[in-house]
Amino acid sequence: MLASWFDINHTLVTIPVGSGYAMSWIEALGTLFGLLCIYLASREKPLNFLFGLINVSLFAVIFFQIQLYGLLLLQLFFFCANVYGWYAWTHPAGQQGQPLRIRWLSRQKLLLTLTVMLVAIVLLGCYIDPVFLALARTCVALLNLLGANLPQPSLQPDPYPFWDAAVTVLSVTAQILMTRKYVENWLLWVLVNLISIGIYATQGVYAMAIEYAILLFIAANGAREWTISAHRHGSRPGFANRP
Repeated sequence: MLASWFDINHTLVTIPVGSGYAMSWIEALGTLFGLLCIYLASREKPLNFLFGLINVSLFAVIFFQIQLYGLLLLQLFFFCANVYGWYAWTHPAGQQGQPLRIRWLSRQKLLLTLTVMLVAIVLLGCYIDPVFLALARTCVALLNLLGANLPQPSLQPDPYPFWDAAVTVLSVTAQILMTRKYVENWLLWVLVNLISIGIYATQGVYAMAIEYAILLFIAANGAREWTISAHRHGSRPGFANRP
């Protein structure tokens, strides 16, 4: 009985958007915890990472059921990032044991981050199909070691290789920056949400487009609040500082 709640075919509600979108219980719960995670992060509440852990765990189950094993493996990264972020936000660091404060990247770190992201997006955009196939096969191999007995996957070519690469790289980078309380993480989440809205709207998945529109609003508000907090701590954007 409990397993049925984690079945993507266990529909909670059919949303009258487009041709109708059947949202399952697990997707609804995963989305709810994801929204709570982003909202609490914008308020600088360490509890956001608990909701983030639940969110990525539920979405990992979804990706397993729809056989998106590359994305399933990425959830493992986000799970680890949430664990680290929770630790980093709640434990003092540095020689003087000061807790992390909201701040901007320095000019040097900003340029390095932008360079790495651009190179990663170009490379992943060019090789996204073999990369995600390799991730999927790695995930299946790991699951089979646990007795899953899954067949090796064969993935369809990505219809939006550049945009999917951008969303993947920006999301990973944003998550890392969030764990270190850099304001730029919210600017990246804004970009991720804008791209995602465009992709889902183009594909006719309007319910997901609406969901990311909500996330866009929360991310924009997070950027505003963290900018104010960084200014209060005396931190300025790296691009505004002289080299």
